[in-house]
Amino acid sequence: MSNYIIALTGGIAAGKSAVTRRFAALGVPVHDADVAARDVVAPGNEGLADVVAAFGNGVLDAEGRLDRPAMRRHVFADPAARRTLEAIVHPRVRQWLHERALADTAPYCLLAIPLLVENIGHYRWVDRVLLVDAPVELQLARLIARDGIDEALALRMLAQQANREQRLTLAHDVIDNSGDEAALDAAVATLHRRYLALAAAR
Repeated sequence: MSNYIIALTGGIAAGKSAVTRRFAALGVPVHDADVAARDVVAPGNEGLADVVAAFGNGVLDAEGRLDRPAMRRHVFADPAARRTLEAIVHPRVRQWLHERALADTAPYCLLAIPLLVENIGHYRWVDRVLLVDAPVELQLARLIARDGIDEALALRMLAQQANREQRLTLAHDVIDNSGDEAALDAAVATLHRRYLALAAAR
């Protein structure tokens, strides 16, 4: 198991991927809940069978994979459907992340968990929380540009998540990702040194 486990979180389109890429480039193992969420509902997995049982074959694309854009539109329009999907996917994602953290031998590893605040009771085994933060207006603009969606859907997606204040309350460390790439490089390098020291002192 990694000596030290950091949970990285942030609102949608805050720039978490830009940060995790930099840690990975420094040799830090990064395990991503979004990757886990795709993996646990891949064709042939029990998770996908449970999703189909709950929502019907209409959630599959022509190749028999989960039609993620269609599913996203459905669950963001229907809170009960979202809870049903989360009850299927989230426990499997937590298990996936825990298994990988246990298997790691690096001084520390990073778990990228977008919905950490909403599920913190299930992640008490992490050592530290790193928040990637950006102003809501910037998140909104990035989300619309990234996903090619309209502002109404983007606002609904933002509203489904914990707010910025809740995330800041939980965080031990914060990276402000409203600036330029060079600032991000420096922030990650500083935290990398800190985390190596914390892991060595464990």
